[in-house]
This record gives sequence, structure tokens and C-alpha cells, in this order.
Amino acid sequence: MNDLTEPATALRALPPSCGPVRLIAVDGHAGSGKTTFATRLSAELDGAPVLRLDDLAAHEQFFAWVERLRSQVIEPLSRGVSARYAPYDWTLRRFTAPRPLPPAPVVIIEGVGAGRRALRPCLARLFWMDRGAEESWERGRRRDGPALSAFWDAWTTAETRHFSADPSRPFADALVTERQTGYLIRTGPVTTARADQTVTQCDQLPPPY
Repeated sequence: MNDLTEPATALRALPPSCGPVRLIAVDGHAGSGKTTFATRLSAELDGAPVLRLDDLAAHEQFFAWVERLRSQVIEPLSRGVSARYAPYDWTLRRFTAPRPLPPAPVVIIEGVGAGRRALRPCLARLFWMDRGAEESWERGRRRDGPALSAFWDAWTTAETRHFSADPSRPFADALVTERQTGYLIRTGPVTTARADQTVTQCDQLPPPY
């Protein structure tokens, strides 16, 4: 599937998952294309807000951002009010002035770990960018250049540890493959297995396109 019109239409039709909001997660390895896909999906959704998890992580807390996300974003959105989160400046190494995040009908959360265990009950749909770790990391290293080589060494170690303890791909509703002409979106593992699984809040959703 190259055109994101049909997936966007399907997302709009989902029941809300966090107060009045349909939270959509885009997860995958660093460098797998999450940001580009989320941006294009947002455009197809008439500018749906996108929360980048890079704004909640920090040098000393690559994955220790769950409580910050819960208090600054999830809790306000669940009440139907605008969230306010303080984005991290990776150059200044500090959190900066808060930004608003409105309780729009669809809100996209993109970043490594967006589909982690703690967040899945609040998600209406989980997309996984289906590109392997080594290929993704190589793309990221080429993008960022040799100056960030040490950062990538630390990141890949932390990411491997994270997904080993808390994998996202087995729980994805849809697998996204990037192609030259667009995207191929296939049914994910959780949708295939859902008929044999115990139903949870997130699992009550209809199957993806």
C-alpha cells in the first residue's frame, strides 16, 4: 500500500483509547523510518499532533521516560484537556519550556519504545517499522555522521537491552515496510493471534486495514 489515505480513514474510525483521543504509536529500531512515516501519516490525518519520544528521553534516560509521559501527556489527554510536556534539548542537555499537545481525535506517538508494555493499554493502534536492527542503525549512523559515533554505540546497547526486556513487534497491529514508492502495510502479529488471546483494553479494537 503506497497511499496512506486508507490507513488514515481506518484510524479515524477506531474507538478512542485515551479519553477522547485515539493514541497511535509508531515504533521500530532507531533509524528505521519512524519519523518520516509518522509525519506523512499526520499529514494524511489533517495535521494530527505528533509527539516525538526524543523530546521525552534524555542522555541519562534513554528509556526511563514512562512516568514523564504518563504525567505530562497521558493523564491530561485521558481527561480531554491539553497536555503540556517539556521537550529535551539534546545539545543543551536539559529540558526546555513546555509545549502544548491538544486532545485531538488522533494523536501520534513516535519513537523507539512507543509500543512498550506500559503504554499499550492506552493505544488504539501500534505500527511497527519492519526494518531490521542492523540496517536501521546503519542508516541512523550515516544520517548523523561520525561525530555521533559514541552516542550511537551507547544507544544501540541500550536499545538492544530495552527490546530484549520489553519487545514491541510481537504486539504490533500492523507492520510497515518502506518502499521507494511509499509504504506496504501488513497485518501485524497481535492481530493475527488476537482470536486466541485473552481480550484486553487494547485488543478490543477492530483489525487493521
